[in-house]
Amino acid sequence: MGLCSWIVFGFVVGLIARFIMPGQQKLGIIRTTLLGVGGSFMGGFLAALLWGGNWRSPSPAGFIGAIIGAVVLLMISETLFSRRR
Repeated sequence: MGLCSWIVFGFVVGLIARFIMPGQQKLGIIRTTLLGVGGSFMGGFLAALLWGGNWRSPSPAGFIGAIIGAVVLLMISETLFSRRR
């Protein structure tokens, strides 16, 4: 997959993760794309841990794994950087 494909894939996955997650996330286009790309690698890392792959070099996950990884990253970022008290 080329760089443009990764960017489009990350943007779509990031949008879906933001749609699944309840509440309002104040993310722009770039952060949404980075969320999706990071979620793909997070999904690959989680899949390697669960099914016994090499966790030191996580591979990009499939579409469902990328969405799950992006939702996990979004939950972590909401928890860490939430300004609500």
